[in-house]
Formats: sequence, structure tokens, C-alpha cells
Amino acid sequence: MRDIRVLLVDDQELFREGVRVIVDAQDGMTVVATAGDGVEAVRAVDELAPDVVLMDIRMPEMDGVEATRQIFLPERVCRRSTPVRVVVLTTFNLDDRAATAIRYGASGFLLKDTTPILLRDAIRTVHAGNAVLAPADLASLLEGRFVDPTPTPAAYLGLTEREREVFAGVARGLSNAEIGARIFASESTVKTHVGAILRKLSLRDRVQIVVFAHEHALVG
Repeated sequence: MRDIRVLLVDDQELFREGVRVIVDAQDGMTVVATAGDGVEAVRAVDELAPDVVLMDIRMPEMDGVEATRQIFLPERVCRRSTPVRVVVLTTFNLDDRAATAIRYGASGFLLKDTTPILLRDAIRTVHAGNAVLAPADLASLLEGRFVDPTPTPAAYLGLTEREREVFAGVARGLSNAEIGARIFASESTVKTHVGAILRKLSLRDRVQIVVFAHEHALVG
């Protein structure tokens, strides 16, 4: 199995190089490039197709929020043979900009003073398609950000009753095991339903299910 390919994006060279040393020291991870602003980051993603991007929020030229938005533009996503995951790096917990980046497609955020172990685990977690922040934190980030929910898409109405039950569990931040216990299904069965939900709703990962639920006022 090949290494997880990581792109580091931060306008402070000393911070970038420190994170590079940490990531390169981990088994199964390689830093393929670094970038000092959002413009360089978007270009590097297009050219190098990294698996995970560690994206600073506040940078000159183009900040991490706009860079994340551009990385996940549909025309860019459809050209990729493998998915890219973005983890936002921020100085402030529950940062408003981090919330916006998550709405654009980021898989969560980390504080810049996180430990090397948590950084390593976060990279592995998002590479597997999961979020890197607690469900309660994600709910706090999204709470009240959709004042005027958009109408429920037809694709959601096409979910089966069981898929809607699983959707509701994911939207509340439950794990597959917790959802399975609630609906009396095995963890593998729940995983299959989650995959079907992602395909039917054209979503990338569980984080986007949570965002989708808040955006359309489907959080029960």
C-alpha cells in the first residue's frame, strides 16, 4: 500500500518545515510539496494530486477558505482519479472561517498547537473518509449558519426508509456501530447504507452528510 501523500500549506516557512519533519517521520506518510498561499495550494493539488492537504486558514494572496472552495469546484473534482481531503489548520477553536471551509468540502480542522500524534491520526482519519473533529464540535460550527434552509433535494426523497434512518444517525454524529445498535443492523450493513447514501446524494464523505443535513434542515 502506498504512502499517504500530503501537501502542507502555510505562509510561515518555519511552521511548514516543522510540520514536514513531523509528517515525514510517520510510517506510511510522505510530504509531496509545500505551499505558502492558497494560489500555490490550488496549483499543487491540480498538478500533484495529493491525498491530504493541511491547509492554513489565514494567508496572503488567497486564504485557505477560498483555496478549499476552488479545490472542490465540481469541474476540478471530476478530473481527479482519487479523492483529495482537506484539513484546515487554525489558531482558534470553532473558527468561523473553519466552518465555511467545511461547508466548501474540508473534512474538519485542527488547532495549530496540536500534538504530533493527533496530527498523524488526523491525516489517517481523513484519508479514510472520516471527520477530524468531534460531532459536537461540528454541530456547534454549523449551528445557526443556515438561516434560510434550502428545499429538500429530490435525491434525498429517493432514499429508502432505512437509508434515511442511517442518514439521521450520521447527521447526529453517530458511529456505524452506534447507528447499528439503534436500528438493529450490523456495522457492515450500516457501512453499506452509508455508501449508498453518499452515492445517491453525490457527497464525498460523512462530513458532507452532516453539512447536507444542516443545509436542508434535516437534522432531527
